[in-house]
Amino acid sequence: MLVPDLPLRTDRLVLRAFTADDLAVVRDYRGRPEVTRFLYHQPYDDEAARAAIDRLVRRTALRVEGDVLNLAVTLAGTGDFVGDVLLTWTSREHRQGEIGYVAHPDHTGRGYVTEAARELLRLGFEGLGLHRIVGRLDARNAASARVLERLGMRREAHLRENEFVKGEWTDEAVYAVLAREWRAAA
Repeated sequence: MLVPDLPLRTDRLVLRAFTADDLAVVRDYRGRPEVTRFLYHQPYDDEAARAAIDRLVRRTALRVEGDVLNLAVTLAGTGDFVGDVLLTWTSREHRQGEIGYVAHPDHTGRGYVTEAARELLRLGFEGLGLHRIVGRLDARNAASARVLERLGMRREAHLRENEFVKGEWTDEAVYAVLAREWRAAA
């Protein structure tokens, strides 16, 4: 079980629980087609953004297998919203997890997502005691693949047309890192 003491802080970022006050910013960045291009959902409208906030505000701990920790990522100095990150506890028995992230397009290219995701890897390995953490993505999403590679994750699989997303068959890439690899790199 992992109930992190929020907010978490990195050199440049604050990772905090979502609040109802985040509705407008979630609607804004998750409502953009360029943000959701490689995600499973369509751009958010008002109704989808409200439903997302209802879920996100409750995702603050990993108590049982299947739980998701989803945190808003903001700049430490200004509070500007730069995206969100998540850690899913996928298997208690096998000590497995999965990370994910979505960046606000106004703040890409500065390493913020990598910095925030690195903190979630730390939580997964050091706080929850995971053995292995994966990152899955649409194989066309080169920017996301670069983030996973900067985190020290290795590409383990390229699954051909394994998912039907938004009316088309898409390939999925799977990256992973083991706890011992994480410790060795840190």
